[in-house]
Amino acid sequence: MAIYDSPSSIFAPWQDRLRHAAIILLVAALALSVTVALGELTLVRACAVFISIAAAAMVPWRLHDAATSREDVRGVNPVETAAVSAVVAGMPDPAVLLDRAGRVIHLNAAAAQLAPALRKNELAQFALRSPEIITALREAIASSEPRRATYLDHVPVDRWMELIITPVPVPTLFGGTDKCMLMTFHDQTPLRRVEEMRADFVANASHELRTPLAALSGFIDTLQGPAKEDARARERFLGIMHTQATRMARLIDDLLSLSRVELSAHVRPDTQIDIVPIVHQVVDGLEALASERQVEIDMDLPETPVTIAGDREELLRLFENLIENALKYGASGGRVIVSLTPGAAGGEGAQEIRIMVRDFGPGIAPEHLPRLTERFYRVDVGDSRNQGGTGLGLSLVKHILNRHRGRLLIESVPNNGATFTACFPQPKTLLPAQS
Repeated sequence: MAIYDSPSSIFAPWQDRLRHAAIILLVAALALSVTVALGELTLVRACAVFISIAAAAMVPWRLHDAATSREDVRGVNPVETAAVSAVVAGMPDPAVLLDRAGRVIHLNAAAAQLAPALRKNELAQFALRSPEIITALREAIASSEPRRATYLDHVPVDRWMELIITPVPVPTLFGGTDKCMLMTFHDQTPLRRVEEMRADFVANASHELRTPLAALSGFIDTLQGPAKEDARARERFLGIMHTQATRMARLIDDLLSLSRVELSAHVRPDTQIDIVPIVHQVVDGLEALASERQVEIDMDLPETPVTIAGDREELLRLFENLIENALKYGASGGRVIVSLTPGAAGGEGAQEIRIMVRDFGPGIAPEHLPRLTERFYRVDVGDSRNQGGTGLGLSLVKHILNRHRGRLLIESVPNNGATFTACFPQPKTLLPAQS
């Protein structure tokens, strides 16, 4: 139906109106003719009635429709139209449009994911409980001026967010203007992670690299001085220097890997990965180390695919660290078991996929278990360095599991080995996996 009718449509030709009213006029004429024939009505009165009916049928009733349409349009708030909703929905960052009282008018999918408690026509203050957000929102409503706020969101992982509240003038139903509030959220986590990564890398590198650098410097001075002509000392010192250089390279590699995982910890992987061939690949790659340490690796893995949402390279690093640690520090037991259990009961009734790595070595004392995933924490510093460890392996495992929304379980009894279990949430729907 047209909202505004032109004068030509209102004063349409009489022929068109007569054609539209033909059925009404025909029925009226037949009814009046029968009435006159039966003597119930005189011919003059019948003609008068017919003329009245014809006049009513010829009235341009679209005038009434057009007026009703205009009233309907005026009754809709301009801010609540589909066009405004589409603009808000198309914004890349989480965005919420509020009225001057703080009630939600529109929000996009990113905002609904960020704050699931947000509801249309409800106050945003009840859904956004951060004190920084509430303070900024109240000040913006009271002053009608832009406000900014930075806050830390702890669920499901730590995320630094910046909130920008911008007053937006909008037309009213009666031709005036009103103020709405556009809230946009910007994720500052990557910038914060980069800053932390730089600070941690400088601190850790300067601390951990000092020892091998001092050793290399000392051996170089010795080779240039007293051992310059000593072939046996030169060979021995060069071997030690190679070991120290390898340790430095691995330390830097672990630091960079840990920094990359921490940088993307707030972004959960969404690629479906079959972890069974990943475990097989890691075990095959460590066969040489197992033979060197005289350790047998027993695998208990299902033949069917087991998929999780994950990052392939990070999962390779995770399983490599767990199995390599078992081969190095549990070698005295002569055996390592790698098993996978899908559908295990986890916390709060949720199902998990669990990959267990168990060794039969000396085990770990209970007082060390809570600190094993700390950076550079070692149960035995000398043994760890002799094994080529950097003290970052389990810390990297923990951060990879955090990014995958999983958890690490550690069980150990002295003289009875240790068990490290990586737990991943069971996917609700299994999609085709990438092997």
